[in-house]
Amino acid sequence: MSRVASARSDGRERVLVLAPTARAASETFIRANLSGLSLTLTAYFGDERPLKAPWRLAYGSSILLSKLFTRLHWLRLAGLPAACVALALIRRHQPDVVMVEFGFEAVRVMEACAWSGVPLVVHFRGSDASAERRLGLLKGRYRRLLAMAAGVIVKSRPMADTLLALGAPADRLLISPSGANAALFQGSDPAAAPPVLLAVGRFVAKKGPLQTLRAFALLCRDPAVARLKPELWMVGEGPLLASARSLVVELGLQEQVRFLGVRSQDRVAQLMREVRGFVQHSMVAPDGDSEGNPVAVMEAQLSGLPVVATRHAGIPEVVLEGQTGLLVEEGDEAGMARAMARLLMEPDLAARLGDCGRRRIQEQFTIEHHLRQVEQLLRQVIDDCEVHRGARL
Repeated sequence: MSRVASARSDGRERVLVLAPTARAASETFIRANLSGLSLTLTAYFGDERPLKAPWRLAYGSSILLSKLFTRLHWLRLAGLPAACVALALIRRHQPDVVMVEFGFEAVRVMEACAWSGVPLVVHFRGSDASAERRLGLLKGRYRRLLAMAAGVIVKSRPMADTLLALGAPADRLLISPSGANAALFQGSDPAAAPPVLLAVGRFVAKKGPLQTLRAFALLCRDPAVARLKPELWMVGEGPLLASARSLVVELGLQEQVRFLGVRSQDRVAQLMREVRGFVQHSMVAPDGDSEGNPVAVMEAQLSGLPVVATRHAGIPEVVLEGQTGLLVEEGDEAGMARAMARLLMEPDLAARLGDCGRRRIQEQFTIEHHLRQVEQLLRQVIDDCEVHRGARL
């Protein structure tokens, strides 16, 4: 009996998941995949090195070695340590498919799939398909990766176009935003909320926190808006937080801007029920790093909030201009200020945009939508592998 037939005897195909980390807050949706897919999953993470779990120690140590070789630009050698351990894990767990989170992790282990004949699905998420430190350095390795991949998952059409140009299989490329959690994000009433705007995200260049602050400062110079005493609440932390704090002092906004630090998803959902609208000035960072499809934008819309954001990456695919939110060009701080002012001055508009956004996300962009799409791709890859294996016999 084939390995696939054996796996299907209980109706649950086996998936080996390899990912760089299980710890970072940004990997929420990796954990959602693990808990939400109706497949038998076994996961290993590159930042785990527990002494009492030798296989996890081996995988984490091999990833550490691969990172060292990559920094030395020994790119071909960098793929050997993790690939050898991944091959041992494939032999140990006998998966029907290997799913690797992030392209930079996939190039470290891809040869294990070539050696074993087990199909590989790669899940790209953002910086791994845009930042120069990733895409520029690994472009040659990505061509090899995409040539052998049986499936590719991306977050947006621009990301898909980038990878198609590098050889991704068009018939096995899934565009699937990670989606928002309908159980948490609900109940906002923007028309009744005070004139408060909320931003959620790491303080890094591609999230545009400084641009958001400067746009808010322009907003506050409008006497009609200033009379409303608007506030901006910012959730998150990161390398630009100190600069953001300094900018607030420079702009004289200490009474109107609140830095709330990192908050749990439950707390973020509650904050979204207390504000008029959601704002995010996403943009291409100086190193080329770009968004995939910001989850916080979908969470805000699912809550019922109107969104002010930029025409960047996958944002226009989930925020419809004039229907579910207001979009401006990257770097257009004056345009963002005008858009934010409309939400504060026109509560009925905020309510209408928020309601349309909520219905759109419910219909197309929840976590459940994403998980079913990923599961369908994985099953399709497994089915195709079984057919090809049967044809060879």
